[in-house]
Formats: sequence, C-alpha cells, structure tokens
Amino acid sequence: MYELGQVAGLRITVKPSALLGTLLLWALLGAIARWLGLALPQALAAGLAATVLHWLSDLIHHLGHAWAARRTGYPMLGVCFWGVLGSSIYPRDEPPLPAAVHIRRALGGPLASLLLAGLAGLATLLIGPSGGVAWWVALFCLFENLCINSLQALLPLGFNDGATLLYWWRRR
Repeated sequence: MYELGQVAGLRITVKPSALLGTLLLWALLGAIARWLGLALPQALAAGLAATVLHWLSDLIHHLGHAWAARRTGYPMLGVCFWGVLGSSIYPRDEPPLPAAVHIRRALGGPLASLLLAGLAGLATLLIGPSGGVAWWVALFCLFENLCINSLQALLPLGFNDGATLLYWWRRR
C-alpha cells in the first residue's frame, strides 16, 4: 500500500490493484468512446478524462462520508483506493456507536455524489452535444455519480453504503 498524502485531513492510500484497475478502466472507457464514434486520439483522451473523473468522483463520495462522520463526532481517518473502488477508513478502536451515527455517515457519500451529479448535469446541459469530447465526459460524470455513486450505493449489496444502511436501520 502506498500513501499519496492527505486531503481534507484524511490519509489517502492506494493499493497496487488500483493501478491495474485504472488501466483497465481507461481501456474500457476509451473503447466505449471509440464505439460512440470518436476518433482514436479523442477516444483515448476521453477515456483518460473519464478515468480521472471516476477517481475524483470516488474521492468526493468519500469526502461526503467524511463530512457526515465529522458532524457525528466520530470522524474517518482516511480513504484507501483499490481496484476501481475506494473504502472509507475508520478508527479500529472506535467504541460501539448508535445506529443513527452509522446511518448518517453512510448517507454522506451518496448525498455528495448526488450533488456532483447535479453539477455534471448542469455542465452537460451548458456544453451541449455539439461540445464533442467535453460533452461525453460530462455526461459520463453525470451518469456515474447519479447511477453508481448515488443510486447503486443505496442498494444493499453487502459491501456498500446500502448494506450499511439496511443493517443499521433495523437496529435504530
């Protein structure tokens, strides 16, 4: 694991699998851009831009968790990126917490992503389809943050915010 530094007081770390995830994501997103009709150089640039936006979106999602966690009085320590995902890091010695604290912390990420989706949607509207690569990248940011980082994050899949919400909702 490698430490990248700190953002908003959070220790940012990355596992080697994130490099492979980044390359695979860039290849996939570049291939999709090519399939959508962009020329190869544009498709590679769009794939790279979308990959960078993916990681920034994931960081903002976790900053939402961190903001909510600070407001509960039980803050996060950091974020660890691995594969194509990130995980919020909380203190190992954290005392047992009320369900309401876990629920508020879990909701912070999807809410931050929903806000980012709104900004990306506004950018998509302002740029318009004639904006070429910039429009496609803004559209990607909108859909990733709306569909994956907000809505999908609320589904109880066992490893995401939705699972945390379901678990603690029953115990409130």
